[in-house]
Amino acid sequence: LFCGVAKSGIGIDSLLDGIVDYLPAARTPVDASPSGVVFRLDHDAKLGRVAGVRLFAGRLENRDRVLNLTADRVEKVTQIKKLLGNRYEDTGVLNAGDIGFVCGMPDVQIGDILGDAGPVPGSYELNEPLLSVRAIPADEADHAKLAQALQQLSSEDPHLNFTWFDEERELHVKIMGTIQTEILTEVLETRFGIPARFDEPTVLYKETPASTGYGIERYTMPKPCWAIVKYLVEPGERGSGVDYSSTVSVNDIKAKYQSEIAGSIQDALKQGIKGWEVTDLKITLVEGSDHVLHSRSGNFKLATNIAVLKGLTETGTILLEPILSYRIEAPESFIGKITAEIANCRGTVEPAQTEGGQVVVSGRIPLATSMDFPIRLNSMTGGTAKYAFHYAGYEPCPHGEGIAREYKGISPLDRSKYILKMRGAIIEAV
Repeated sequence: LFCGVAKSGIGIDSLLDGIVDYLPAARTPVDASPSGVVFRLDHDAKLGRVAGVRLFAGRLENRDRVLNLTADRVEKVTQIKKLLGNRYEDTGVLNAGDIGFVCGMPDVQIGDILGDAGPVPGSYELNEPLLSVRAIPADEADHAKLAQALQQLSSEDPHLNFTWFDEERELHVKIMGTIQTEILTEVLETRFGIPARFDEPTVLYKETPASTGYGIERYTMPKPCWAIVKYLVEPGERGSGVDYSSTVSVNDIKAKYQSEIAGSIQDALKQGIKGWEVTDLKITLVEGSDHVLHSRSGNFKLATNIAVLKGLTETGTILLEPILSYRIEAPESFIGKITAEIANCRGTVEPAQTEGGQVVVSGRIPLATSMDFPIRLNSMTGGTAKYAFHYAGYEPCPHGEGIAREYKGISPLDRSKYILKMRGAIIEAV
């Protein structure tokens, strides 16, 4: 982030130095393999989805095919343009060092690496949103329009992770901070013509298994259907995410159904028994069978969703909360107030460092207790403190802390009703 005042010439040198440092000139021959990063997504009424691409090496032309390394698929380039003001102009080519706008990649996401990853400098991982907000239209008649607008914005910025809970008629997006809701409100009003507001943000907790257990489902009725699965559910290392494997032979469950299972695991873990995404666990398919006549596509997804939640019910789950690392610099006279406030927020304090009447305090603090901490810090120090916060991972909540919530939609644990829903016999409200 570079700050300055253009009309006064303040900060211009730093900005230009930053452009040189962070947008280096391409030093590879044009005939090298293409290498670029998608940094932006737009929607155009005529062109559809348009991807902003920075090309670090090689060359892209209309009708070229390029490997999307992140998504492991080949993308077809249909048109290449540059942006002049508010309109696109055809160029048909993107050379190393150029920034352009590429059409023809309907599923590409921000941060995707196109072609060779070698010339791409640094890391292009995006920060993880830690808050969730509910979007509410000013006019209930705009509910569906608001959902469509948020779906489009979510496709442009996948970290919004828009979710439409039909049964509860709730629209939720994930955000990085409260200022983002002000931006979204303005975008919805000016770009889509939809007045809307957002509830107060909710911290995004997660769940992880508390012990080891099994989840079993025998989905064999009403015919035609057949999917029998048994999963071993185990706690994983903190920060390990989801580790899925199978010890079942393709003679018992065909390869195509095992692929269906592997693709269903993440979806089955979107809500655990406390209503939050489940992470840091190992899931192993240890037993199961299909049927040569009765098994159908979708049977094993249904059975997996039920079995995984049964397994989590047996293991129990622990709530995990997002933790921030912090660094605060303030006049030494405020050390007592600052450390007391951090303790009240369940934070930890490393040994302080003092120099020239200033004190530097660092440590870790839960997001749930510190969302308004900067406001309180500025108040107690008269605006003399400097501070920085960074996401530091998820850690178990102390007993009595954290929030469990009800399952959104029809829970797989409500087995009969869930099967009816998955078979299309129950249509959720829109």
